[in-house]
Amino acid sequence: MIRIVLDASAVLAVIFAEKGADKVVPHLPGALLSCVNLAEVTTRTLETGMPLEDSLAEIARLPLRLVDYDAGHAHITASLRSATKSLGLSLGDRACLALGLSRQATVLTGDRDWRKLQIGVDVIVFR
Repeated sequence: MIRIVLDASAVLAVIFAEKGADKVVPHLPGALLSCVNLAEVTTRTLETGMPLEDSLAEIARLPLRLVDYDAGHAHITASLRSATKSLGLSLGDRACLALGLSRQATVLTGDRDWRKLQIGVDVIVFR
């Protein structure tokens, strides 16, 4: 079984029933989400006007596992800057990739550019 790390875009696609959500749902049970990406998801839902309680409830109903962001993840995230700078990846993007690298997992994202990365992590694009 493939271990999956979710990018914020994957979680948001499910919450907002966006294009590609149907491709994310089968990967949800047991998928990993960095707490950095949890902050991204919550921020985005709040920006759309969703009340915090509803946002938290939407996230809690998903069968995924939250992973604390630790010093090891921070070091990997920082080390990815040069390899990802040309693609404009954010800190949150790199935190997601760091979790994938640290867990030897496949990363699920909506960002097609991530397939261009040569950093030692498998990427699945869901849309």
